[in-house]
Amino acid sequence: MVQQFPDYLEVDYTDGEDESPEDYPSLEHKIEKAIEVTRVGLEEYENPAVMWTGGKDSTLTLYFVKEVCEQFDLELPPTVFIDHFQHFQEIHDFVEHWADEWDLEVIYARNEDVGDYVEEHDLEPGDDIPVSELSEHNQHHVRDILEYEEDTFPFLLDTYVGNHLLKTVALNDALEEYDIDGILSGVRWDEQEARADETFFSPRHDPDIYPPHDRIQPILHFDERSVWDAFWHFVVPDTVEGYPEGHVPQSDTDLPEGLTQDDIPISPKYFAGFRSLGSEVSTEKSADDPAWLQDLDNTTERAGRAQDKEDLMERLRDLGYM
Repeated sequence: MVQQFPDYLEVDYTDGEDESPEDYPSLEHKIEKAIEVTRVGLEEYENPAVMWTGGKDSTLTLYFVKEVCEQFDLELPPTVFIDHFQHFQEIHDFVEHWADEWDLEVIYARNEDVGDYVEEHDLEPGDDIPVSELSEHNQHHVRDILEYEEDTFPFLLDTYVGNHLLKTVALNDALEEYDIDGILSGVRWDEQEARADETFFSPRHDPDIYPPHDRIQPILHFDERSVWDAFWHFVVPDTVEGYPEGHVPQSDTDLPEGLTQDDIPISPKYFAGFRSLGSEVSTEKSADDPAWLQDLDNTTERAGRAQDKEDLMERLRDLGYM
């Protein structure tokens, strides 16, 4: 675990306080701030890592990390992928493909205790898991931290116990194992109310809840529209050889000649109409059009997800959820 944290840091934990996306009116303003936050994060922290889900926000964050490392001759940090056992297979394929293309080190954060029980008993999502069958570590989280009193809990990501064990515990265990002191994530102000008060450098220093670390949030000030604008006007033309600047695909097949979705660092689920990529069990596409062509201003980004309860999100974030 990181010692004397955060005595060696010089970061402004108030940066972004009382701000909103409107304080960064143009895409250029947003990108400039993202690069600034990313550079500070990579230079100030001794063991940074990038949270990478394979989704648009974390992939955009990863792009900024790659660009800053190249521009300022910094070491590219590892990525952390939380494998909660209920991903779309396309997400695994996407992460593996681009990790290879970009020469990334991927740390797979898994709650192996839960995963081994599921595999051993051939469970399906929704099946019950006895709390008594969990390790002492996981039982401590269920009984003492979550104060959950039932004898069993469902093997489902989008539940209080399931989300905490499969994502938060898995993440916190990885942070401790790899001595990660700062993790760059793709959290945005506009995504959920539970994230609206976040700052660009967000402390998580209570050792009774999580390994002390900071959350570094370079795209906090982006909204959904500006994320897609950044991809089609900067990320894709910059990373895909021969991609014409300014071309925004109007369908899942509308790509420049010679290019396929495999050539584009955007999950194929977004081409298929998904706007959020929670889990295979609980997430559906929100329309037939690609995500960036949908009505982003008048519909909810997480409309296709089964779980989006703000009180639950608040409780989970207090325990270390992203």
